[in-house]
Order: sequence, then C-alpha cells, then structure tokens
Amino acid sequence: MKLAAMIAAVGLLLLCAGYWHITKWAVQPIQNAPIFFDLMPGESLSDLIEKLDEAGFDNSNRLLLLARLTGLETSLQAGEYQMSVGMTPRQLLSMLRDGSVVTHRFRVREGITVAVLLRQLRDNDLLSQNLSAATALDLTSELALDAPFVEGMFFPDTYYFRRGDSTRDILLRAYDAMRLRMLSAWQKKQENSALKSPFEMVILASIIEMETGLESDRTLISQVFHNRLGRQMRLQTDPTVIYLLGAEFDGNLTRAHLRIDSPFNTYQNRGLPPTPIALPSNASLEAAVQPADGDYLYFVAQGDGKSKFSRTLSEHNSAVRTYQLNRQVKP
Repeated sequence: MKLAAMIAAVGLLLLCAGYWHITKWAVQPIQNAPIFFDLMPGESLSDLIEKLDEAGFDNSNRLLLLARLTGLETSLQAGEYQMSVGMTPRQLLSMLRDGSVVTHRFRVREGITVAVLLRQLRDNDLLSQNLSAATALDLTSELALDAPFVEGMFFPDTYYFRRGDSTRDILLRAYDAMRLRMLSAWQKKQENSALKSPFEMVILASIIEMETGLESDRTLISQVFHNRLGRQMRLQTDPTVIYLLGAEFDGNLTRAHLRIDSPFNTYQNRGLPPTPIALPSNASLEAAVQPADGDYLYFVAQGDGKSKFSRTLSEHNSAVRTYQLNRQVKP
C-alpha cells in the first residue's frame, strides 16, 4: 500500500511538474518565428504539427500537448496563418481557434479602366478566379449590377482579403463602396449644377480624374466643364478620345483621331460621353458636383502638373502657344 501510494505521489508530482512546464512554455515567445503555414479544410492538429515540423518549428510535440490540455485540439479553423515574432504558443493556438488568418491587400487605383482592373485581378494568384467575364460589358449581367454602365463603378481603394477569396468578392465590395460614395457626393451637389443624375456625376468625375491629379485644379476643371455644358459647348477633352482609342493609342493624339465618329469623341459631340472613362476618386466625385465659381471656359496643361485656365479663346490660344508649343497635335 505504501509503495503504491508513493508511486501515485511521484506520478502526481511528475504530472504537476509537466503541467507547470507546459504552461510556463505556453507564455514564452516562440524563438524561430516568423513562419507562414496553411491549415486546409478537414486537416487536423496532427496535420498542422507535421507542417510546422517541416517549417522548422522545433516544439511541435509540446504544442500538441498544450492544445489537448486547453481543449483547443478540435476547434481550429482553416486558413493561411503567420506565426509572428514574439508570439507565444498559447497565442498561436488562440489565433488558430479564432481564425485570425493572414490578410492581403489589393489596391484598386483611381484613373484605371475596368479592363485594366480585370487584368490585375486575374494576375493576382492569391485570389480565387471565379469570373467568366472577359470585358467590362460582360460584368453587368454576371454581377447583376444596378447601374446603366460598368465603367467607373468600382471605387478606388485598398481592399483586404484572405487567400482564396474571390475576384467577384473584390469587385462587389468596390461596387458597393462606389454606390455609397456616389450617394454621399451627390448630396453635396450645388443647386446650379449642370448634372442631372449621380451617374452623370460619375461620368464627369472620371474625366476630371484623367485631366489632373492636382487637388487644387479639380474644382477649376469642373468649373470649365460645367460652364461648357451650360452653354451647349463641346467639352473637347482629350481623355475621352484616348479612351475610345484604347490599346490603339500610342501616346500621340492626331487630328484624325479628333474626327472619329464616336459618342466618346467630345470634339465632335456635345454633352457628356455615354459612360465614365476611368475609375474616379472621391476627390473627383466631389469636384464634379462642387465646381469652383467663375467663368473659365478653357484650360491647358502647363507641363508641371498644373493647368492654365482662360476665359476667352484668344487667352487660351496664347496659353497653348506658351505651354504646349512642342506638344501640338500632329496631322
């Protein structure tokens, strides 16, 4: 009896010592981080331990024991994880339990077209490619968008995603963000605005986006276009012609290009083009409905990022000679 009691006592002592050792180890920073690993759906903790061994984690058996002691062995979530510097084994298991997976960033940039956006999404090998649409036009039905056009309808921003999230998800999030920004900007519309709908606002904003990246010029460029629209003048803006040329544009805009019969040719047609020509930023959306007060009708790029604004054609022609003498449209 005494021997059995002694054995039991020793066993209990060893068990307590082991538990104390494990719990002490559980709050010590992991030394060989960072380590990236994936836990696939249906994989067990044992599968994870094997992956960690291969990645150079040298305390996998203790991690397995800790998971069993804390009851976390069967509550792990699949995903892509990072064992970061300073993380403890207990934090590692909590991360797996909570599904705190690695997030990646996808930047939707202002000024690009939907065609460019689709290519960038397809080139991202972290996203699940679940779109069949080959062009912007195909997206309308595939995504069931409630808009008269697709171009310009995805808000430029940084979107965070998990590996395996879909291209469709990124696009829908960007579309929802644009609808919210449209509503917010439209509520700031000046009473004398020439725009008749939020969609016209997006069209004008896309042109402003392509005409300047300078914050101080946006509302002045908006002023020019509003004044032209109000007087039934052609907008005569190069970016709309460049948009209709697409991949054919080689950097040189010719007089022949300006004579192309297209609703996007604002040198030939009055009013706005039928769709946006790029993804507009929030600054351009707000500038489109809040033009600066004034009577400017013309502007020309100065070559330093700024524009020179004019009230009369003679002033404008003088500015063109001054700032674009060597950048004339070729015959």
